[in-house]
Amino acid sequence: MSAAERALDDVRQQVSAEEWAARVDLAACYRLIAHFGWDDLVFTHISARVPGTHDFLINPYGLMFEEVTASNLVRVDLAGNKTLSSRYEINPAGYTIHSAIHEAREDAGCVLHLHTMEGIAVSAQKQGLLPVSQQATLIMLSLSYHGYEGLALNPDEKSRLQADLGGTRHMILRNHGLLTVGRNVPEAFLAMYSLQRACEIQLMAQAGGGNEQLIPIPQAVLDTVPEYVKQVTRGAGAGLVWPALLRKMERVDASFRD
Repeated sequence: MSAAERALDDVRQQVSAEEWAARVDLAACYRLIAHFGWDDLVFTHISARVPGTHDFLINPYGLMFEEVTASNLVRVDLAGNKTLSSRYEINPAGYTIHSAIHEAREDAGCVLHLHTMEGIAVSAQKQGLLPVSQQATLIMLSLSYHGYEGLALNPDEKSRLQADLGGTRHMILRNHGLLTVGRNVPEAFLAMYSLQRACEIQLMAQAGGGNEQLIPIPQAVLDTVPEYVKQVTRGAGAGLVWPALLRKMERVDASFRD
């Protein structure tokens, strides 16, 4: 047995089946972000709560997203202490952001934060995200904003981040990037997919003549969104698309399961 196989087997034996399943989903999410080109070298981060605990899993600092696997994810508590042995450290800014949200939101099974160019561009616009696409209508249901305070290393920022997020699922971090919250990894990923696409579409539409040329979606239509979302996903939500996304990543590179 190779050293890598021994390490994999060791982690599997130390964690519950529920935690291992969460690790596989989270590793797949990292690979999906890399696949879509939404990563930022070794920066930004995605976390998932360990089922039945307040610990959470996050990426090993220094690895590219395509290198993340189920077994090399780092498990920490809300104070940032490792609760399972790992030779890796975690991004300190990632700890600040993710611990704040996992601490404040019992429903935060997964927190996803990105620095995409399109997300940062929209975050720098005074009006933020505009209701000019079907994708944006999905986001407007639950969207918040948080002002830029510099690199997320100040623990005092946590309370302000928590207050600004409130109970929303999507957040635009001004001059910084995007953030989504889900009850699980599939929900957080699908929320980010929609938010990222909405930002891309807005910038492309604005390139055709600026905001004055855009056609906003009427409020009466926005009010119908919750009902049509249920119909489109057949009540399954993110669970409808996640199995297909896992199959996609298995075709690309199944090593995320290691």
